[in-house]
Amino acid sequence: MAVLAAAWLKPFAALAAAWNKDGFGAKTAADALKTLGASNPVASKDVVIEAPEIAENGAVVPIEITSNVPGTTSIAVLIDKNPFPLVGKFDFMAGALPFVKLNAKMGETSEVRVVAEALGKHYVASKEIKVTIGGCGG
Repeated sequence: MAVLAAAWLKPFAALAAAWNKDGFGAKTAADALKTLGASNPVASKDVVIEAPEIAENGAVVPIEITSNVPGTTSIAVLIDKNPFPLVGKFDFMAGALPFVKLNAKMGETSEVRVVAEALGKHYVASKEIKVTIGGCGG
């Protein structure tokens, strides 16, 4: 029975991306960037962040990201002042539209950084979001 269950679940294992435990456990944005291999990303206006300038409730901050960098294969979202800055990493297959929409939790006013990877290079854009009521227990 266990062999049958293992054989049945095997195809789903191929769909799961590798968990970046060190990245999501990093306490600083710089450490999280290192685990992504993006220690020195290049600033780019082709990475577009749409988010409110002021978030009234830090528990639910809507953020939309589009990468217009040709060949984008991943997008990572970091919130500098969160206890764990790396809040998401999204991988894209060739030909996919590099667009992400998420609701993030922010404990306080912070810079939100988005890093797009394309053709082995990293590109970054950032936006400060002011939080009036913290979402991380504040």
